Amino acid sequence: MTLNFPVTFLLPAHLGSDELQKLEEQIPTLTYDIKEAEVIVGKVFRKERALFELRKQKLITEEVSGSVSQQPQKSFSSVSPRLKQARVALEPGEEAVAISDTDSDATTATVNSRYRSQRSADASTQQPATAVKVVNLAWLTDSVKAGEVLPLDGYLIYEGRKPPAAPATAPMKPPPPPPKPPVAAAAAADIMKRALADADASKRPRSSHGSGGRRSGDHVHYPIRPALLHQTTSEHDIDLHLPPIPDYLHTTYSCQRPTPIHPPNEAFIDALIKIRAARTLMGDKIGVRAYSSAIATLSAYPYTLSTANEVARLPGCGSKIAVLYQEFKETGELEEAKTDEADPRLSVLKLFYEIWGVAETTAREFYNKGWRDLDDVVEYGWDSLTRVQQIGVKYYDEFQLKIPRAEVESISNTILKHANKVQRGFQMVIVGGYRRGKLQSGDVDVVLSHPDESATREFVERIVASLERAGYITHTLILSTTNTERGQTPVSWKGNEKKAGTGFDTLDKALVVWQDPKWMSGEAKNPNPHRRVDIIISPWKTAGCAVLGWTSGTTFQRDLRRYCKKGRSLKFDSSGIRSRADGSWVDFESGPDREPAPDMLTAERRVFAGLELEWRPPEERCTG
Repeated sequence: MTLNFPVTFLLPAHLGSDELQKLEEQIPTLTYDIKEAEVIVGKVFRKERALFELRKQKLITEEVSGSVSQQPQKSFSSVSPRLKQARVALEPGEEAVAISDTDSDATTATVNSRYRSQRSADASTQQPATAVKVVNLAWLTDSVKAGEVLPLDGYLIYEGRKPPAAPATAPMKPPPPPPKPPVAAAAAADIMKRALADADASKRPRSSHGSGGRRSGDHVHYPIRPALLHQTTSEHDIDLHLPPIPDYLHTTYSCQRPTPIHPPNEAFIDALIKIRAARTLMGDKIGVRAYSSAIATLSAYPYTLSTANEVARLPGCGSKIAVLYQEFKETGELEEAKTDEADPRLSVLKLFYEIWGVAETTAREFYNKGWRDLDDVVEYGWDSLTRVQQIGVKYYDEFQLKIPRAEVESISNTILKHANKVQRGFQMVIVGGYRRGKLQSGDVDVVLSHPDESATREFVERIVASLERAGYITHTLILSTTNTERGQTPVSWKGNEKKAGTGFDTLDKALVVWQDPKWMSGEAKNPNPHRRVDIIISPWKTAGCAVLGWTSGTTFQRDLRRYCKKGRSLKFDSSGIRSRADGSWVDFESGPDREPAPDMLTAERRVFAGLELEWRPPEERCTG
């Protein structure tokens, strides 16, 4: 039963990736924009921690007196740290600028007094501020367990009000401030001068990552109110004749949509992908998921975008992406993406993240140790690296080289040839980006299977040994026999057999470094580049799931698992499908008389049909 929760924002602090995803799936009214939320849920137990998390999410509030404790009501500015305390009440169209704690107390008092006067003068024209409630995570879990949305009493940590929206009509100007001492007057005038001078520069969107603002020289800029959507008369006329949203875009599951490799709005999508990459490096899990959903939606939208309102109406986009589109339409780029590319810290994190075997968390650890390039990693941290990371550093430049389709086919054919040399009858499908239509690939992914189930048992070790003897495999990064150890049965729906380091599924696999051993005579050293190759072994009865899982884009795979869980009460894994009701294996790949599929591609089509999904060719699964 779907619970009718209020619009809810989930704080990511102290939540692991799996736990975060599980909780998100329990909230049908989840929002990724904290300013839209009525209730904010997180692992918080004290009001001070709640206020810290709100500041971290760039949401300023004022406490509702007596809502949780009997402490005196805090002023609007007292919720913020000292650095952000004083803010100037500006004319419409002006933007606020942070005052550093080097400003005089007299200046701060004057500005706060002016702000209070402004609030008092505008009280009759402004709408009431929107309430926001921060509750402990137990409210969500207890509500799900009880099968109903429980009252917030007993779970409420903090209750406040969001800043009121600006009125439609221009507010009255505040009364003139009282006379100031010469020093205070000069300081206040300097503040206003800086605010006015900053107005033009601050019209460009500023990016922020993590909990702090971005440094620019010696000043810290804090997020300002998002830009409003400006619409010309011609854009308004266009909005009246927008094309209808396709039916398939009304679903939240990208596995139900056709998503081509080159969508009509590819340039804008590429700019969003750059922002998502920066969010990944900074550990912003919620931001990454939000951008991934928007990118998948825009990639499936079949029309060239015309206006920001056209973007705002699309599922998973909303006002944030609409504002970014308006900026892109006017300037041809996104300031946040441009700023990220120029950020030296992000450049270093990206360098480390691209080392094979280094995740974003490890990249940040390297940076925090003071390392700034590969030479630092080798000089100061070589002995602390895993063997896989050492190989990733050694062949860093070669692994960055893209692999043309012809070479992908050559490597794959060599693997199939050796598989049939070990035991005849093996079939192969090249999966990954190659199968989705990419002209160049970052690595080579192949799925091997055999109609005789005994042939695939422990086969991964035998194929690797054969290729090593022939000189094609220079290093084995990961060799997993999890599926063989489990008896080649689909993974338990509770994931009890999951082992660390086995990848995103539980099939037998070998992740190796490949180099063609043949080269022209005359060179003493093999000049052929080292390539990354993944060899996946699947039993025939679940080969369709293996091909489906290893072919599709990342968001497609994520949404396929969500769809199976929420829509079909099934557990999807590349090793097979199980029922969440009793844990039994669900066989969609056999025919009406239980005969096996004649080939691996037919098996994949049968999985689509069994899941009641419309067949999507690989070229339409490019969700990113």
